Amino acid sequence: MHHYKLTARWIIFFTTIFILTSGNIAFFKQVLAVYPWSDNAAFILSLSIMLGGVIMLLLSLFSIVIPIRVVASIFLLFTASISYFSDQFGSIIDVSMIQNMVETNTQEAMDLVSTELVFRIVLLGILPATLLWWLPVKKAGWGRELGFTMLTGCAALAIIILTMLPFSDYYASFFRQHKPLRYYTSPIYPLYSATKYIVSTVNASETSTTYTRVVHTVEKVKNNSQPKLFIMIVGETARADHFSLNGYSRNTNPGLSKEKRIISYQQIHSCGTSTAVSVPCMFSFSNQADFNLSAANYTENVLDVLVRAGVNVLWRDNNSNSKGVALRVPYQDFRNKKLNPQCDEIECHDTGMLAGLQQYINQQQGDIFIVLHQMGSHGPAYFKRYPISFEKFKPACHSIELSTCTQEEIINAFDNSILYTDYFLSKVISLLKANAQYETAMFYVSDHGESLGEHNVYLHGLPYWFAPDTQKHVPLIAWIGPTSNIDYPRSLTLKETPNTHDAIAKTLLDIFELKTDIYPYFNQIKPLFYLRAVNVVQ
Repeated sequence: MHHYKLTARWIIFFTTIFILTSGNIAFFKQVLAVYPWSDNAAFILSLSIMLGGVIMLLLSLFSIVIPIRVVASIFLLFTASISYFSDQFGSIIDVSMIQNMVETNTQEAMDLVSTELVFRIVLLGILPATLLWWLPVKKAGWGRELGFTMLTGCAALAIIILTMLPFSDYYASFFRQHKPLRYYTSPIYPLYSATKYIVSTVNASETSTTYTRVVHTVEKVKNNSQPKLFIMIVGETARADHFSLNGYSRNTNPGLSKEKRIISYQQIHSCGTSTAVSVPCMFSFSNQADFNLSAANYTENVLDVLVRAGVNVLWRDNNSNSKGVALRVPYQDFRNKKLNPQCDEIECHDTGMLAGLQQYINQQQGDIFIVLHQMGSHGPAYFKRYPISFEKFKPACHSIELSTCTQEEIINAFDNSILYTDYFLSKVISLLKANAQYETAMFYVSDHGESLGEHNVYLHGLPYWFAPDTQKHVPLIAWIGPTSNIDYPRSLTLKETPNTHDAIAKTLLDIFELKTDIYPYFNQIKPLFYLRAVNVVQ
């Protein structure tokens, strides 16, 4: 029996081969799209061996401090899980995606747990890991085992170098011109992303816990106007090109299209491609390039400034949470039946956030700013985002396993969720119309967009510079009440002006006519609105 016992070296070797072939399907698909096999067979073989060498090196390094069977089992389970999302949705597990995973609530996480995912984890993770623990392993002394492991790591490093040398010109292009390809390497890039996230989180906890004030002086301009009632809806996963207000062929906006005094902005781009980044970024005083997610929770945002200026601020959430934006303002969670009367057996719907809102308004004195954070069109369970009565576009995908649906069925379900958002926004406008004693306005903007199968990419969360426009081009729709201080005719001329989430903080300060010391920086930002009277000193 001694002859058939595994050694640590063989465990590393077999685990490497298994992960290379079963966990990197998406990677090799991307490589073949750039480097056709017929012209690049030798380089692709070199790339495969090099990738295997990197996996082998990582296994060797981890097994220096952790028993090899434990390391191999973790690698197998981790790779089986993450490669499913790369293969099925074209997802990339970067730092933002890791943060999304950490912050996702249980219900959102369960929307991603499909029978295909479970089957893949069992087949490619649990079974091979179980086999590793079932087979006998040849034991050696600790020092001898360490020596063999280090030797294996050195051999892996030699394989990497020797494999790359004959194709140095190819690799120069691969690493410099085709950077996105390496984002699909499994489990290498996800491990790198997870490590980077942990380091940034630890650094943030050590250095960024002190609250940082950005706006030092704030005061309201005296204009003897009516108090203001402004409602902002933070949408979820909505694409600008699926709103009929923006020219989409389907009538996904039957309610809003009947409203007067609507502005649908055509060229708005998000701050990020995930909720975890875009939501805190849009309320921050930083632009997209300078936004620091690690410090956001401890840095003053525009809601904090509005509260300091005496504005009554309320955040109602039907999503996972406010991503730290509402840490210091009144917050209500509408993901439960105690507050949300519009819950069915599978979902608490967005319209439930309007329950009791008139009573809240009646109890306030002065200006009011309300944020309603939607569940919107969050995938892949688009069919859960709307009541069945809104299923106008059929057949709609009723599965979280998008591979079981046609692209038409997926788009139908997504469009039905947009149809429900249109209904929700119309209800908000009706509420505002009933409060003409205020200067009223509504402002809707999605946090990011969504891929619906274009180029075999689904969902969202790709690195910003690499992500397709479908994940960044978002709808921004405003309804300007007749009593509002916003100049509707002049503001309408801005609908075609390219703009971003960067303009939101400035817009909120302008609407509430607040004078602050941050305006020199804001002068660089293009406006979303013009006011009827220029009361804010800039």
